Amino acid sequence: MSENAGIGTAKEAADHELILAFGRLQGAANRLEYILGRALEDECEISHLMFEVLLILGRAGSPGLSMRAIAQEQVLTTGGATRLVDRMVAAGLVTRVESPDDRRGKLVRLTPLGEETTVRASRIHVENITRYFAGPLPSEHREQFMEDLRILSHSARDMLPRLP
Repeated sequence: MSENAGIGTAKEAADHELILAFGRLQGAANRLEYILGRALEDECEISHLMFEVLLILGRAGSPGLSMRAIAQEQVLTTGGATRLVDRMVAAGLVTRVESPDDRRGKLVRLTPLGEETTVRASRIHVENITRYFAGPLPSEHREQFMEDLRILSHSARDMLPRLP
């Protein structure tokens, strides 16, 4: 039987268990984004999106990443990624360097201040994730929940079109 069966009114749609479950996921993510992002802004003077880029660059290591790779990782347009990186360069968190593989290309990499900010923000972030994200979950469910989130994240990522 189709999952669409039984939805004949707006009330039935609003009460559908899958729609409710996804709405709860989205609501929790939005609220947690606000709470955790606010802490990063207040304590480290960076946005959550900047923090995510710092983490991506930390994972990439010293070679750095292209703007295209950063945009793809964060589901941003290349223009949006460029504007974000411009703000991060102005703040001294990252620098653009020549690409060893493409004379016309630039790579973005962490500065020492970016490295320091990533470490400081991560310590604060882990404390807040523990308090607001993992803490409310029953301990016996956490490991499976984290694995389920990984599966959902990778599945959604794999469905996205690749940037040209």
